[in-house]
Amino acid sequence: MSAFSDFPYPEDFPVFLPNAQLLDYLQRYAERFGLRKHIKFGTAVISIRKHPDFATTGQWDVVTEADGKQTSYVFDAVMVCSGNFSEPSLPLHCFPGIKKFQGQYFHSRQYKHPDVFRGKRVLVVGMGNSGVDIAVEASRIAKKVTISTGRGAWLLSRVFDQGYPWDMVFNTRLRSLIRNSLPGPLSRALINYRLNQRFNHENYGLQPEKSCLMREPVLNDDLPSYILTGRITIKPGIKEFKNNSVIFHKCPEEEPIDIVIFCTGYNVSFPFLEEADVKVENNHASLYRYVFPTHLQRPTLAVIGLIKTLGAMMPVTEMQARWVTRVFKGLCQLPPQSVMEKEVNKVKKNQVRRFGLSFDEVLKTEWLVYMDELASFIGAKPSVLRLLCRDPQLALTIFFGPCTPYQYRLGGPGHWEGARQAILTQWDRTLKPTRTRVPAGSYSLCPSLLTVMGFLLLLAALIFSFQ
Repeated sequence: MSAFSDFPYPEDFPVFLPNAQLLDYLQRYAERFGLRKHIKFGTAVISIRKHPDFATTGQWDVVTEADGKQTSYVFDAVMVCSGNFSEPSLPLHCFPGIKKFQGQYFHSRQYKHPDVFRGKRVLVVGMGNSGVDIAVEASRIAKKVTISTGRGAWLLSRVFDQGYPWDMVFNTRLRSLIRNSLPGPLSRALINYRLNQRFNHENYGLQPEKSCLMREPVLNDDLPSYILTGRITIKPGIKEFKNNSVIFHKCPEEEPIDIVIFCTGYNVSFPFLEEADVKVENNHASLYRYVFPTHLQRPTLAVIGLIKTLGAMMPVTEMQARWVTRVFKGLCQLPPQSVMEKEVNKVKKNQVRRFGLSFDEVLKTEWLVYMDELASFIGAKPSVLRLLCRDPQLALTIFFGPCTPYQYRLGGPGHWEGARQAILTQWDRTLKPTRTRVPAGSYSLCPSLLTVMGFLLLLAALIFSFQ
């Protein structure tokens, strides 16, 4: 699910890649498409400013620095790809007494290796994906690990129904259609019920304070068992720090602490841009479709990857880039400024209502819906109905199966001949690294057969409803 749309993972790669293999994949991708010659390593961007004749040319003056030497360039267009995690947010003013705390504390961005926690009493502040991952790693060598969370979190396992990867089960066109067709309260209630089936979040101290809001789930397989075995303890928000301890809300006793890791997120920041070029308010950048500033005279500046979706990021950023390059070339047109601003304000209000305004919650959106929107802009969105007439097997796989990125290479610009085969064999590549031992006489329903069975059940339901 996280592969680029025209370059599947090697068959021997696992479904969820460790960092070393992800780097290997990116290096292979760069080599396959000859990208290395276009990359300047060890180079920092100091400033990006409009060229004096920007209103006519849309060009940008860019200053870079490498080995202490600055160089100026003029570019026809610019993509800002610094993403969500460039400027750590460390709101120490929110934690009374932290200045007198005599132990060590730092932001999660500074974390590199768990050895720093050996034999220590560790406090992890915040319960996002980084916080939970760090707590799990620390608990293997630390004396004690505590997670402090004021609002809780839903926990999602990589291992989903029948042992299949969660994103390949969750991000299908059928499931997306159902989720977006149901009334909001019912959809949220079903999601809450589904997430509590594996284990009751309230019993583990994880239940979100406002379960009516759709918070981003935490993806971790180990936390529940580590809570059960006492390796990790969940505590409420912090009331006050002491010299060598901390006091939590609703907990009168002090908790001895040696090290504090603040997993408090990141700020949206573009220090190399002028503030007027990308407006950031309440840690939210006002961008059309999370990509284009709405007020520039020429659409030659785009922000890539400043979004959070419940799904893989690499296909999202790739799709953004495919759309952006066509806008830069004049092959796709953006709406008038007034239309874009109206759309940005509408989306912002809806997202605040669904997620609540906290850090970058307003950057969240439905993965498949967003991918389809951008794909439709460039003419790459697959039509299941048209495919059903000429290629039923492919159409059923696309609708009932996982929305792997190869779907967006079946037609339109950037069409890839291998897309169909990549889609039809996606489960083979998924299961090959795990089925290293197949018992004699074993039998299981393959996902493609389950797809056909699902279609037949849906067809039967439709026939029944018209009788």
